[in-house]
Amino acid sequence: MTQNSIFEPDGRAVPYIDEGDGPALVLLLERGLEGDAVDSVAHFLAEEGFRVLRIAARAASGAAATTDERIDDALAVMDHVGLEHAWIGGHASGGTVARAFAAQHTDRANGLLLLGVEEGSTPLAEGIPSLIIQASDDEVTPPAIGERLQAAASDRASIVSIDGAGHLFPLTHPIETAGIIEDYLDWD
Repeated sequence: MTQNSIFEPDGRAVPYIDEGDGPALVLLLERGLEGDAVDSVAHFLAEEGFRVLRIAARAASGAAATTDERIDDALAVMDHVGLEHAWIGGHASGGTVARAFAAQHTDRANGLLLLGVEEGSTPLAEGIPSLIIQASDDEVTPPAIGERLQAAASDRASIVSIDGAGHLFPLTHPIETAGIIEDYLDWD
């Protein structure tokens, strides 16, 4: 059973779940902890020997948190649980925040795990390996977006497509998604 926790740096309420032991993965969530698309992927990876830290957006206080606020929150939670560095990732907007995190904090990011890449101007951080996972039938974050991002950094970015899957592929294909991550990180 996983335990939902709240960390309150400077009065902010940042929900997170920390589960498993082993190499660390930080997944930045699109929504709250309940019902997030990467929930089953995180559980599978934790069972396979990874430490998975899921960090949700801070509790609503009117406006949504900015990307910089989400990065500050992720750093605060990582420090709180004692993670010096980790693979950083997320699905859709969570992945967008992860890209910005890695660009600003290359010393804390071992690599990027991007699931369903959103359009955006944040390039992949120099020297940071990146795994892009996309769904062949994703109409929200079409495969072409991930392909362009990978082509711009082909020396350090790999791309894998899940055939027949749509935008919520981490929810509908969790074992396949987790398996791709596990194979890429070569952790058994």
